[in-house]
Amino acid sequence: MTVTDIAAQESTFNSNLSSPVSQETQTLRDSVEKAMTNYFAHLDGQDVTNVYNMVLSEVEAPLLESVMTYVKGNQTRASVMLGLNRGTLRKKLKQYGLL
Repeated sequence: MTVTDIAAQESTFNSNLSSPVSQETQTLRDSVEKAMTNYFAHLDGQDVTNVYNMVLSEVEAPLLESVMTYVKGNQTRASVMLGLNRGTLRKKLKQYGLL
């Protein structure tokens, strides 16, 4: 598989995220917005810090897991697909206990 093939797969992946197949399917953006609205609604006035890192870790772990499953554990393909340096990918996989 070439880098061009991986880029084509990435393009398909991106279009699938933003173009729902049915009325029940939400875009990733809509899902995050809904989750954050729900999160803030349940804070009940409590102060919160570090929301950015919390959201990143909640999204990044399943993203990495899904991509690694899709590429059958091939870190080179995953790094190209994600647009990450392979070393950065390995660091993140270790961080989330996926390596």
